[in-house]
Amino acid sequence: MSVHDHPPVLTDEQLAANFADIAPPLTNDYALLEANKCLDVPAFIKKIASGNLRGSARVILEANPFGHSCARACPVEVLCEGACVLNDRDEQPIKIALLQRHATDYVLEHKLKLFEPGAPTGRTVAIVGAGPAGLSCARELRRFGHAVTVFESKSQAGGLNTYGIAEYKLKADVALAEVEDILDLGVELRTGVTVESIEELLTEYDAVFVGVGLGSTKRLGIPGEDLPGVIDALTFIEHLKTHPYRDTKVGQRVVVIGAGTGAARPTCRAITTSTSSPNATAVDFASRRPRSAS
Repeated sequence: MSVHDHPPVLTDEQLAANFADIAPPLTNDYALLEANKCLDVPAFIKKIASGNLRGSARVILEANPFGHSCARACPVEVLCEGACVLNDRDEQPIKIALLQRHATDYVLEHKLKLFEPGAPTGRTVAIVGAGPAGLSCARELRRFGHAVTVFESKSQAGGLNTYGIAEYKLKADVALAEVEDILDLGVELRTGVTVESIEELLTEYDAVFVGVGLGSTKRLGIPGEDLPGVIDALTFIEHLKTHPYRDTKVGQRVVVIGAGTGAARPTCRAITTSTSSPNATAVDFASRRPRSAS
């Protein structure tokens, strides 16, 4: 029997559970408790503590148009939570990311509009790339009143948030809801378009912003990279996020080159969903860093 002839070993419900949020959202009571623990209180946490989730989200999104996705995907343990003063007291840091998510989720779920387009200026701007950089630029330009058209080669906007962040951190529907919030300001989006000439755009628009994003994964430059069954992390995650879980096939034995979170966690999660190989539990990691590195 070939690898692909095995019957499914997990139900759809089990597959969904395997890709559930790695950090589930806070309840209202937990969020209030956590916000009131903060000693050096940022404005957005102070507003959560007073029950003003709309105001909290406004503070977050004023500074970062993609505050929804950053709350899920940012490595807060080495950034804001790593700098929390409670660490110096040998206490758990404030759950800053989950508090940020609590406020921004409230806005998304209730479809609240926090920003409005500015008065028309008559100026036009073309943006190449509908990822976080391009759409952040688009939002700010619309708030100034400029007309904005965004060109995107893929079928959906969102860039890395939609296609390249592991499913258990950020699901595509959340990324697309965040995109829609920006498009609602009057941003024109043209998907499936590959821009071939900036000069041509400048004949139609007053300015052009290029935000083409991460691009392809860096290649190793070793023999065998193009063999069947060899796939880079971003392509693997994109397939997982754009197809039913059981359509992502893995073999019975997997080698992962690189032991960071971009490779290790998505691979292990995918193996738990394997419907093509019920014994796909053998994974070897090859990394140039010590085993403890992440």
